[in-house]
Amino acid sequence: MKRLILTCALAWPLATMAQSATGIREEVSIVFVGDVMVAETPGQLIASGVDPFLPFQSILQSHDIRIGNLECVVATGGKAETKPYTFRADPAVLPVLLRHFDAMSLANNHSGDFGKAAFAEQLGLMKQAGLPYFGGGLDATEAHAPWIVERNGLRIALLGYLEYKPRSFEADAHRPGVAWSGEDDRVIEDIIAARTVHHADIVIPYMHWGWEEEAQPSPRLRAFARRMIDAGADMVVGGHPHVTQGAETYKGKPIVFSLGNFLFNGFDTEATTTGWVLSVKLSREGVREWRTHVARLDANGVPHPAIDATSPCGVAGDPAVRQCKGTP
Repeated sequence: MKRLILTCALAWPLATMAQSATGIREEVSIVFVGDVMVAETPGQLIASGVDPFLPFQSILQSHDIRIGNLECVVATGGKAETKPYTFRADPAVLPVLLRHFDAMSLANNHSGDFGKAAFAEQLGLMKQAGLPYFGGGLDATEAHAPWIVERNGLRIALLGYLEYKPRSFEADAHRPGVAWSGEDDRVIEDIIAARTVHHADIVIPYMHWGWEEEAQPSPRLRAFARRMIDAGADMVVGGHPHVTQGAETYKGKPIVFSLGNFLFNGFDTEATTTGWVLSVKLSREGVREWRTHVARLDANGVPHPAIDATSPCGVAGDPAVRQCKGTP
């Protein structure tokens, strides 16, 4: 897989900044959003000239690295798979995604909605647009490889995995698809390799897992998240259930089980129209501080900051998960 190294940085003013021996500020801000679906109503909005990410633009742009889960395939070809929901977005959405995100995870249960050829088309379109991806690829090797990004003297590895049917979307030795996490040992090997082979200072897996609309993660997911941290992950981020699922710390490292929806139409309950935007400050030692901002989705699936709402947050060295009030 071609390794993508980015060198430009967005500023996030801080009262205290870690400095390396060379004087480089070794602190990075990264933001994760949940499911981003740019077909159907969101895609129609973009086609009409509306930017559905605009309400969160200031929060997104205040970070050095911005990450989302692209919950659809961006392509012109392919045939819809036999499944309840299939999402295909017009390639015209890519400039809008590129405006707000530095990379997208493709490891989800909608990337293969229109078949392997459409997914391969998406990979080509994203490369052409200059929008990096991870958690998917032209074969299993590329799908399991981390996206490596360097900022402010830190080398960060992001990994993406799907752990929800259909497994037919999985990449294999010769066919495109997503990285599958059903075999836990492969995920653990990837986390270790991110350190030993790719020499990452920070490793973060972004998981697509769990059952839809369950308020709490299963014991299996809790145990697997902890195993990933034991293997060297600095934090674990999750999505897929279309609802938020709480957060905890393990060995001082945060686990945010599900961010819920970010841009997604078709939902009408309070739980499914409430998502979290995860803001993290990283240093060479790992996560220094993290917090979530609440997003409320309107009737078109567009997220808006809920300034007065509270959601989980924490700091390094404090095992407790606190509740922080949102800010614009």
